[in-house]
Amino acid sequence: MVVSEHLTAPTEFAGHNRISTQALTSVAKVAAAEVLAVTPSQVRVVWNDDAGSLALSISAPMGAPSLSEIRRSPGRIAQSGGSILARATAAKAQILEQVEHLSGSALSRVDIRISHLSVRADGRVL
Repeated sequence: MVVSEHLTAPTEFAGHNRISTQALTSVAKVAAAEVLAVTPSQVRVVWNDDAGSLALSISAPMGAPSLSEIRRSPGRIAQSGGSILARATAAKAQILEQVEHLSGSALSRVDIRISHLSVRADGRVL
């Protein structure tokens, strides 16, 4: 005769989960790099206190096709996400969503400063 026990895990566990600033910074750098089409090493991240909430400030370049590529293929602007301003505005929401999803932390806002454009001669976004 086989006896089986059905064990259920408690819905709540005692203790705390903490994510270090370094881990949050790494998550934010990778999320921003993916959205802005650059490498994580090009992204600077600063965390700020926003009246008790967590605010993220990012300074990074943005990947973009070259002007000669845009002249050859004007539709490339729409393919890359629109103007620099439109892409930066959309990037805020995308980065906030990704960082919150991956870290479980709630952010009050994301501020982005585009430092320069990172352009490749072959027209590909980095």
